[in-house]
Amino acid sequence: MKIAYIYRQLNERDFKVLLTIEKYMPRYEYVAIEIIDKETRLPPNLLNYSLLKLNKLKLIKRRTGSYVGYCLTYLGYDCLALRTLVERGVLAALGDKMSVGKESDVYEGLTPANEKVIVKFHRAGRTSFKHIRRVRTYAAEKSEYPWLLQAKIAAEREYKVLDELYKVKARVPKPLGRSRHVVVTEFIEGIELYRYKEAINPLEILRKILETIRKAYLDVGVVHGDLSEYNIMIQVSNGNEEPYVIDWPQFVEKDHPSAPQLLERDVNYVIKFFKKQYRIDISREPALKYVKGEVDEI
Repeated sequence: MKIAYIYRQLNERDFKVLLTIEKYMPRYEYVAIEIIDKETRLPPNLLNYSLLKLNKLKLIKRRTGSYVGYCLTYLGYDCLALRTLVERGVLAALGDKMSVGKESDVYEGLTPANEKVIVKFHRAGRTSFKHIRRVRTYAAEKSEYPWLLQAKIAAEREYKVLDELYKVKARVPKPLGRSRHVVVTEFIEGIELYRYKEAINPLEILRKILETIRKAYLDVGVVHGDLSEYNIMIQVSNGNEEPYVIDWPQFVEKDHPSAPQLLERDVNYVIKFFKKQYRIDISREPALKYVKGEVDEI
């Protein structure tokens, strides 16, 4: 079932139960029904009805054995995040799923003003914990750390860095709001770079991408860390091609031990792609010096 369809079936009582489970999940793998009962103060019959409903909709997962307890699923966390975004006036409707990645789902959405937006649900639990630890410097040290909180950390990081990058006029989508593991940004009417075959001025596109890498490094103090033709969008308007760099949760600070290697990798990868795709040949060393601020022109 679609998230929006499930969301519309929930009432205040259901959200009260979900919020209680969320509150105690950092403390317990499964929140005991006695705790939920005490916190919500709902009549037993209404509480049981809500728990059965939420379990059937797969918003929570039930545990039996030495005690009966419940934990949130990603779907339950989704609904809590959507509710907050709706209450804040950031989001009014959720549309179709646009893409599915290893660590996120991306949907179209609408604001109360009927403007299209991107709604990104972080899904840290799709990859193994060892993989997260290896490639994400923000990952928690203990394997029992709840995956929902890992996704929340990823969303917090991405929203924060997008906000800082947007303020220095880097070419990134404007961040509009965040709740838990969900980030809402402006909708870029464009096409992924890897699918953009007939570029009008590929050299200018490359220069603009390198300028964004430079602004990130010099003005914000971060390195994207995973830049490729798959997370660059090209927006074309009246013959003007604007590249937007997306997907920032894996960034590292410039003083991180891996930053020099990742910065060089980002620059080399983009240059290599433009040489192969558009036959644009820029030397790597001058480009790297440019993004580091050692020279002012490429």
